[in-house]
Amino acid sequence: AWWVGDNFSTDVWRMCVTNTSTCTAITEQFNDYQSVQAVQATMILSTIFCCVAFLVFILQLFRLKQGERFVLTSIIQLLSCLCVMIAASIYTDRHEELHKSNEYYVAVSQGQYGYSFILAWIAFAFTLISGVMYLVLRKRK
Repeated sequence: AWWVGDNFSTDVWRMCVTNTSTCTAITEQFNDYQSVQAVQATMILSTIFCCVAFLVFILQLFRLKQGERFVLTSIIQLLSCLCVMIAASIYTDRHEELHKSNEYYVAVSQGQYGYSFILAWIAFAFTLISGVMYLVLRKRK
């Protein structure tokens, strides 16, 4: 959950009421839906970039000559880092507008950041560290 309260949790895909099994998908009727779509898209891109970086690393592990750096892997990993940063930054900036829609069953404006939001910022830090490590990493024998 990116945003939680006493009786609800919401993320970038849907909003759920805790006491019931009611979940509502976040659609065009919600305020500032374009921001939600931007967060969704950049988080998906980040995941894709991470997977591609891993595959490129495996390929470079067998193709690079001894002593060369994993620059391509680093660039892709840093792109993933950038996508996570953009998504979390958009959500941080727009969270007030995102939670003012009449489509919500409960008042979600009274809440706090949830564990997924915190994990997004932690993912940003780790992908940044990973990208820098790939940049300085050299292939050894």
